[in-house]
Amino acid sequence: MDRISALAVENDRYRMGLRDRKRIVIKIGSSSLLHKETARLDYHQIDILARELSDLKNRGKDVILVSSGAAAAGREALKMDLDVYKNETEMNVKQACAAVGQARLMMIYQKAFEEYNQLTAQVLMSRATASNPTSKENLNNTMTELLRLGVIPIVNENDSVATAEFSLGDNDNLSAIVASLMGADLLILLSDVRGLYTDDPRRNKDAQFISYVPHLTEQYLNMGKDSTGSGAGTGGMATKLHAAKIAAASGCDMIIASTENGTGVIYDIVEGANIGTLFRADKEQGFDLSRYLDEI
Repeated sequence: MDRISALAVENDRYRMGLRDRKRIVIKIGSSSLLHKETARLDYHQIDILARELSDLKNRGKDVILVSSGAAAAGREALKMDLDVYKNETEMNVKQACAAVGQARLMMIYQKAFEEYNQLTAQVLMSRATASNPTSKENLNNTMTELLRLGVIPIVNENDSVATAEFSLGDNDNLSAIVASLMGADLLILLSDVRGLYTDDPRRNKDAQFISYVPHLTEQYLNMGKDSTGSGAGTGGMATKLHAAKIAAASGCDMIIASTENGTGVIYDIVEGANIGTLFRADKEQGFDLSRYLDEI
């Protein structure tokens, strides 16, 4: 059996074990929450997302959602005809949209989850949380108690005062930080990107899709491009690979998957389907999250 075939077999076997993961972090990108034609909120997909996560909770899993979309929700509420993610848009406008949209987005989520008898809670944080020992402890204590009470925490960057998400696609990294701090064993990044390719498939028709990464070497990290997947989000492949580094080094598996066919893909992923790119947990002894974040 050649190496490629051996990796394919290993991938299939390893994915079947995802059914046993106990604490799962799901990150949903802005592009997965909006209609492509109008860039307005897609309530149908939000409802499916609430159903999928509520079902995971009913199966005995700890579930944490890291959600983008606050700025887009605010833009819609304010009836602004602009792309809040473009560099040309002034930061104070983006943050104002996020401030309005954060409350609106949580209201939408609460209504959606209530349909499935599921409580949610809002948690605002930033990358700085990982650098402050007191903040890390407070976050862990709060989230642990919420999970014990059967609540699904919904986490987002505090966009109204922070600028990281708009410039760095930071909800990719933020979700990995949450997974690391909370000891999660599976992180799922949902966006408009199928997964990792050897090169940008939009520019190179010969780019090959990679479904399984057993060890995140520099060769894989160099495949990332500093470009976004769509006009409705900020996270390119480079940020997703940094997230994979954080997750894997913390002992957490990570999957990048597309919501092209809807947010119902979560169920298939957890059932072990060969969807997206799986980055296998590769725990590093002495991995320093704060130091790594300072370097990227």
